[in-house]
Amino acid sequence: MKEASWYGVRSVFRHHLLEVYEERITLWRAQSLDEAIERAEVEALEYCLHLDEVEYVRFSEAYGFDDALEDGVEVFSLMRGSRLPPGQYIERFFATGSESTGFIQ
Repeated sequence: MKEASWYGVRSVFRHHLLEVYEERITLWRAQSLDEAIERAEVEALEYCLHLDEVEYVRFSEAYGFDDALEDGVEVFSLMRGSRLPPGQYIERFFATGSESTGFIQ
């Protein structure tokens, strides 16, 4: 049997009351990318049970990485083809002005 590896899984949620989408990255020790996604999807549905009007939008993607959990280890990577210059790319996909980051208490 293959030794388990670590996977970072990004899942997307819709918060209806707040009118926002949330992206969460969770870490999973699994035998395969598919197993990590399956486990993350179960957790995503459980996550929604504890919050009002939050829906898992059935989108998850995973990234496998080495077992070396230490400062600076890469736990997720996504490559997207684009001909946009850097500033426009960031504005289009990341810094649209409607983001909220960090832990909200």
